[in-house]
Amino acid sequence: MLIPFMRPAARGIAGARLPTTSPGTTPPCPDSPPRPPTIDPLVLYAVGIDASDYVSRIVPLVQRMVPEIGDLLDIGAGAGQLGRALRRPGAAWTAVEPAAAMRSRLAGLGDARPRVVPHGWESASLAAKSHDTVLAANTSAPFQAPAAFLDRCRSWARRHVVWIVPAQHGPRGTCLSGCLPPEWHGEDERPGVDVVLSRLDPAQQPDAVVITPWTFVLPVGGIESLAEHLAERLAWAPHDPRRRALRAHLVAQCRHDARGSRLEVAKAAAVLVWRLA
Repeated sequence: MLIPFMRPAARGIAGARLPTTSPGTTPPCPDSPPRPPTIDPLVLYAVGIDASDYVSRIVPLVQRMVPEIGDLLDIGAGAGQLGRALRRPGAAWTAVEPAAAMRSRLAGLGDARPRVVPHGWESASLAAKSHDTVLAANTSAPFQAPAAFLDRCRSWARRHVVWIVPAQHGPRGTCLSGCLPPEWHGEDERPGVDVVLSRLDPAQQPDAVVITPWTFVLPVGGIESLAEHLAERLAWAPHDPRRRALRAHLVAQCRHDARGSRLEVAKAAAVLVWRLA
């Protein structure tokens, strides 16, 4: 599973309590110049998904393509928004999630929380054919090791494997790359689904592919920390003049209405389904 303006021990965007420093970080000396707090990109993404139409766009497609989801294995579950919406009453929901911040979000679901496996997919120990449907949404594995990952998903699934990957013509490296000019993000703008499918052999191609648009929406309480976060992700030097231009660019991109200020990025997602039975 990627807030803007944050202060230590304060509530961040969307009212969520957000981590502002990495574990083990040494606080600056009192006479050091102030630095914007660190933003966890996974938390950033999760907060944006909370405010976006991602789940409402994806869930009906998956339910049409996989009418009987049954016991669900959710690889890279993140904060669990999609898995929670797809799970069936009485069916098992298992989340494979290595990130502590996301496991904390999952634990906060209370009685609706899944069984959590605190590992990545490579080291997760799960019984063969232990789940009806294996879901992997917006994870890096389909890009980094598509064939090996598909084999692993198939080994755990009784009936279906479902991947959800980016499908927009545009960047996909960070959740906000799409609101930046190409000369800044420098990313491959091919649709992610095309990249994934090109890396699978003919015998590994999915049985069905459906694409839907959606909009990533990030509530913004301020720009400074968000701009610093993006500049760090872009590996810009501390005194790079583009940092000031980035802040101005984000201010210009913000939308404002009665709900508050937000950044919006048009995206698309491809739902890939393999039928095993």
